[in-house]
Order: sequence, then C-alpha cells, then structure tokens
Amino acid sequence: NDTNRLYKEVWIGLGGMQSAVYATEVSMEEYLTYTTEETEKVEVMQRAEQLGGDIETAIRQLASEKREKRK
Repeated sequence: NDTNRLYKEVWIGLGGMQSAVYATEVSMEEYLTYTTEETEKVEVMQRAEQLGGDIETAIRQLASEKREKRK
C-alpha cells in the first residue's frame, strides 16, 4: 500500500459466490470526511471548534493544508 495515496476500501459480494475488496481513491476532503483514524477525526473537530462548529470549512482548510505539505 502506497501511503501517499488516499483510498477507502470497499467490499463487494455477489450472491455469496464471489467477493472482493477494492481500493477506491478519494479526494483529501472525502478522506477527512469519512476517516476512522481517531487522530484525524480529532484534528477535524478541533479545527471546526475554532471555526464556531463549521465542519465543512474545517475539512476544506485541513485538506488544503495537507495538500500543500505534500508538495
């Protein structure tokens, strides 16, 4: 797994006969919205608190900052 690529894993099963897990690449915003990593969730919520509870803006700001760090 490439740690520089953002993805979510998706399980697809077909009638109990066949199944597979696929990695679906997502944007940084999508990743931060649905992350299950506790440290990332806390980071989003702390930023939202600083912005008066605006989670959407918190996610946009953090995504932008993380993209800049990757350059």
